[in-house]
Amino acid sequence: EADCMTYEEYAAADVDTPVCIETYVQAHQSWWDNKITVYAQSKDGAYFLYNMECSEEQAALLTEGTHIRVNGFKAEWEGEVEIMDATFEILDGTYVAPALDITGTLAAKNLIDSQNQKIAVRDLEVVAADDKGASFLYNWDGSGQAGDNCDLYFKVSDGTGTYTFTVESYLCGEGTDVYNTVTGLKVGDKIDVEGFLYWYNGMQPHVTSVTVK
Repeated sequence: EADCMTYEEYAAADVDTPVCIETYVQAHQSWWDNKITVYAQSKDGAYFLYNMECSEEQAALLTEGTHIRVNGFKAEWEGEVEIMDATFEILDGTYVAPALDITGTLAAKNLIDSQNQKIAVRDLEVVAADDKGASFLYNWDGSGQAGDNCDLYFKVSDGTGTYTFTVESYLCGEGTDVYNTVTGLKVGDKIDVEGFLYWYNGMQPHVTSVTVK
Protein backbone atom coordinates (compact mmCIF):
# COMPACT_ATOMS: atom_id res chain seq x y z
CA GLU A 1 0.00 0.00 0.00
CA ALA A 2 1.13 3.53 -0.74
CA ASP A 3 1.30 6.27 1.88
CA CYS A 4 -1.69 8.61 1.72
CA MET A 5 -1.08 11.35 -0.84
CA THR A 6 -2.19 14.91 -1.46
CA TYR A 7 -3.85 15.52 -4.83
CA GLU A 8 -0.60 17.10 -6.05
CA GLU A 9 1.38 13.97 -5.11
CA TYR A 10 -1.27 11.78 -6.76
CA ALA A 11 -1.16 13.91 -9.94
CA ALA A 12 2.62 13.54 -10.05
CA ALA A 13 2.59 9.76 -9.50
CA ASP A 14 3.36 7.48 -12.44
CA VAL A 15 0.57 5.55 -14.15
CA ASP A 16 0.30 1.91 -12.96
CA THR A 17 1.79 2.71 -9.54
CA PRO A 18 -0.04 2.16 -6.24
CA VAL A 19 -1.78 5.23 -4.81
CA CYS A 20 -3.56 6.02 -1.57
CA ILE A 21 -5.84 9.03 -1.19
CA GLU A 22 -8.40 10.41 1.23
CA THR A 23 -11.35 12.04 -0.45
CA TYR A 24 -15.11 12.57 -0.34
CA VAL A 25 -17.84 10.91 -2.41
CA GLN A 26 -19.76 13.43 -4.56
CA ALA A 27 -21.81 10.90 -6.58
CA HIS A 28 -21.58 7.35 -7.84
CA GLN A 29 -22.79 5.24 -10.70
CA SER A 30 -25.07 2.27 -10.08
CA TRP A 31 -23.63 -0.58 -8.01
CA TRP A 32 -23.11 -3.80 -9.94
CA ASP A 33 -21.39 -7.14 -9.29
CA ASN A 34 -19.61 -5.94 -6.13
CA LYS A 35 -18.15 -2.94 -7.94
CA ILE A 36 -18.98 0.76 -7.92
CA THR A 37 -17.67 3.76 -9.87
CA VAL A 38 -17.37 6.91 -7.77
CA TYR A 39 -16.91 10.63 -8.49
CA ALA A 40 -14.92 11.92 -5.51
CA GLN A 41 -13.44 15.27 -4.60
CA SER A 42 -11.29 16.86 -1.90
CA LYS A 43 -10.52 20.54 -1.44
CA ASP A 44 -7.34 20.15 -3.55
CA GLY A 45 -8.62 18.04 -6.46
CA ALA A 46 -10.97 15.35 -7.72
CA TYR A 47 -10.80 11.65 -8.51
CA PHE A 48 -12.60 9.07 -10.66
CA LEU A 49 -12.67 5.72 -8.85
CA TYR A 50 -13.41 3.13 -11.53
CA ASN A 51 -15.07 -0.16 -10.56
CA MET A 52 -14.01 0.04 -6.92
CA GLU A 53 -14.53 -3.12 -4.87
CA CYS A 54 -17.74 -2.60 -2.88
CA SER A 55 -20.51 -4.72 -1.39
CA GLU A 56 -24.13 -3.71 -1.91
CA GLU A 57 -24.36 -2.88 1.81
CA GLN A 58 -21.28 -0.62 1.57
CA ALA A 59 -22.65 1.04 -1.57
CA ALA A 60 -25.68 2.26 0.41
CA LEU A 61 -23.28 4.11 2.76
CA LEU A 62 -21.53 6.03 -0.05
CA THR A 63 -23.82 9.05 0.07
CA GLU A 64 -22.82 12.54 -1.05
CA GLY A 65 -20.08 13.91 1.19
CA THR A 66 -18.91 10.58 2.68
CA HIS A 67 -15.20 10.62 3.64
CA ILE A 68 -13.23 7.62 2.33
CA ARG A 69 -9.64 6.38 2.20
CA VAL A 70 -8.89 4.63 -1.08
CA ASN A 71 -6.04 2.30 -2.08
CA GLY A 72 -5.63 1.36 -5.73
CA PHE A 73 -3.56 1.89 -8.86
CA LYS A 74 -3.36 5.04 -10.93
CA ALA A 75 -4.53 4.51 -14.51
CA GLU A 76 -5.08 6.66 -17.58
CA TRP A 77 -7.43 6.11 -20.53
CA GLU A 78 -7.78 8.59 -23.42
CA GLY A 79 -6.73 11.44 -21.14
CA GLU A 80 -8.96 10.44 -18.21
CA VAL A 81 -6.88 9.78 -15.09
CA GLU A 82 -8.55 7.34 -12.71
CA ILE A 83 -7.94 4.89 -9.88
CA MET A 84 -8.46 1.21 -10.68
CA ASP A 85 -8.48 -2.01 -8.65
CA ALA A 86 -9.38 0.07 -5.61
CA THR A 87 -10.54 -0.79 -2.13
CA PHE A 88 -11.82 1.71 0.42
CA GLU A 89 -12.70 2.33 4.03
CA ILE A 90 -15.13 4.93 5.38
CA LEU A 91 -13.75 7.66 7.66
CA ASP A 92 -15.38 10.35 9.82
CA GLY A 93 -16.27 13.75 8.39
CA THR A 94 -18.10 15.02 5.30
CA TYR A 95 -17.42 17.48 2.50
CA VAL A 96 -19.60 18.47 -0.46
CA ALA A 97 -17.62 20.29 -3.15
CA PRO A 98 -18.99 23.49 -4.68
CA ALA A 99 -19.34 23.46 -8.47
CA LEU A 100 -16.41 25.14 -10.22
CA ASP A 101 -17.74 27.63 -12.78
CA ILE A 102 -15.83 26.98 -16.03
CA THR A 103 -17.97 29.23 -18.25
CA GLY A 104 -15.78 30.78 -20.96
CA THR A 105 -12.81 28.48 -20.32
CA LEU A 106 -13.87 25.32 -22.18
CA ALA A 107 -10.96 25.66 -24.64
CA ALA A 108 -8.36 26.48 -21.97
CA LYS A 109 -5.23 24.30 -22.22
CA ASN A 110 -5.10 23.86 -18.44
CA LEU A 111 -8.75 22.77 -18.07
CA ILE A 112 -7.54 19.16 -17.82
CA ASP A 113 -5.98 20.12 -14.46
CA SER A 114 -9.55 20.37 -13.11
CA GLN A 115 -10.66 17.00 -14.50
CA ASN A 116 -13.25 15.03 -12.50
CA GLN A 117 -14.25 18.12 -10.51
CA LYS A 118 -17.86 19.15 -10.04
CA ILE A 119 -18.44 21.91 -12.61
CA ALA A 120 -21.02 24.44 -13.80
CA VAL A 121 -21.16 25.99 -17.29
CA ARG A 122 -23.58 28.79 -18.14
CA ASP A 123 -25.00 30.20 -21.36
CA LEU A 124 -24.41 27.33 -23.75
CA GLU A 125 -26.37 26.81 -26.96
CA VAL A 126 -27.53 23.38 -28.09
CA VAL A 127 -26.25 22.60 -31.60
CA ALA A 128 -26.98 19.65 -33.87
CA ALA A 129 -25.56 16.38 -32.55
CA ASP A 130 -25.30 14.79 -36.00
CA ASP A 131 -25.57 15.72 -39.69
CA LYS A 132 -29.33 15.06 -39.62
CA GLY A 133 -29.86 17.86 -37.12
CA ALA A 134 -30.73 15.74 -34.08
CA SER A 135 -30.62 17.66 -30.80
CA PHE A 136 -29.20 14.61 -28.96
CA LEU A 137 -28.21 11.00 -29.67
CA TYR A 138 -28.95 7.76 -27.85
CA ASN A 139 -25.38 6.35 -27.57
CA TRP A 140 -22.43 8.16 -29.17
CA ASP A 141 -23.35 6.91 -32.63
CA GLY A 142 -27.14 7.20 -32.35
CA SER A 143 -27.55 3.43 -32.25
CA GLY A 144 -29.91 3.35 -29.25
CA GLN A 145 -33.52 4.28 -28.66
CA ALA A 146 -35.88 5.36 -25.89
CA GLY A 147 -36.33 2.60 -23.31
CA ASP A 148 -32.79 1.22 -23.69
CA ASN A 149 -31.40 3.36 -20.82
CA CYS A 150 -28.61 4.45 -23.18
CA ASP A 151 -26.09 7.15 -22.51
CA LEU A 152 -27.18 10.43 -24.12
CA TYR A 153 -24.81 12.58 -26.18
CA PHE A 154 -25.47 16.20 -27.07
CA LYS A 155 -23.41 19.06 -28.46
CA VAL A 156 -23.17 22.62 -27.25
CA SER A 157 -21.48 25.80 -28.39
CA ASP A 158 -20.07 28.47 -26.08
CA GLY A 159 -19.76 30.87 -29.00
CA THR A 160 -16.18 29.92 -29.85
CA GLY A 161 -16.11 26.12 -29.92
CA THR A 162 -18.39 23.07 -30.01
CA TYR A 163 -18.22 20.41 -27.30
CA THR A 164 -19.82 17.03 -26.61
CA PHE A 165 -21.53 16.48 -23.26
CA THR A 166 -22.83 13.14 -21.98
CA VAL A 167 -25.59 11.95 -19.70
CA GLU A 168 -24.00 8.76 -18.32
CA SER A 169 -26.98 6.43 -17.83
CA TYR A 170 -25.38 4.56 -14.91
CA LEU A 171 -25.13 7.93 -13.11
CA CYS A 172 -28.38 9.62 -14.26
CA GLY A 173 -30.52 7.10 -16.10
CA GLU A 174 -33.96 7.14 -17.71
CA GLY A 175 -36.54 8.83 -15.52
CA THR A 176 -34.12 11.27 -13.88
CA ASP A 177 -34.71 15.00 -14.33
CA VAL A 178 -31.57 15.52 -16.39
CA TYR A 179 -32.33 12.56 -18.69
CA ASN A 180 -35.84 13.87 -19.31
CA THR A 181 -34.56 17.39 -19.93
CA VAL A 182 -31.91 16.32 -22.45
CA THR A 183 -34.32 14.13 -24.44
CA GLY A 184 -36.54 17.23 -24.70
CA LEU A 185 -33.82 19.62 -25.92
CA LYS A 186 -34.17 21.48 -29.19
CA VAL A 187 -31.35 22.84 -31.34
CA GLY A 188 -30.96 26.50 -30.42
CA ASP A 189 -31.99 26.08 -26.77
CA LYS A 190 -29.90 28.11 -24.33
CA ILE A 191 -28.89 26.05 -21.31
CA ASP A 192 -26.92 26.02 -18.07
CA VAL A 193 -25.24 22.72 -17.19
CA GLU A 194 -23.76 21.07 -14.09
CA GLY A 195 -21.85 17.82 -13.91
CA PHE A 196 -18.43 16.25 -13.50
CA LEU A 197 -15.47 17.15 -15.72
CA TYR A 198 -14.83 13.71 -17.20
CA TRP A 199 -12.21 13.47 -19.95
CA TYR A 200 -12.29 11.40 -23.13
CA ASN A 201 -9.98 12.64 -25.90
CA GLY A 202 -10.75 16.07 -24.50
CA MET A 203 -13.38 17.40 -22.16
CA GLN A 204 -16.59 15.32 -22.12
CA PRO A 205 -18.50 16.12 -18.93
CA HIS A 206 -20.84 13.64 -17.29
CA VAL A 207 -23.86 15.90 -16.84
CA THR A 208 -26.05 15.83 -13.72
CA SER A 209 -28.27 18.86 -14.35
CA VAL A 210 -29.46 20.85 -17.38
CA THR A 211 -31.54 24.00 -17.04
CA VAL A 212 -33.21 25.36 -20.19
CA LYS A 213 -33.42 29.16 -20.09
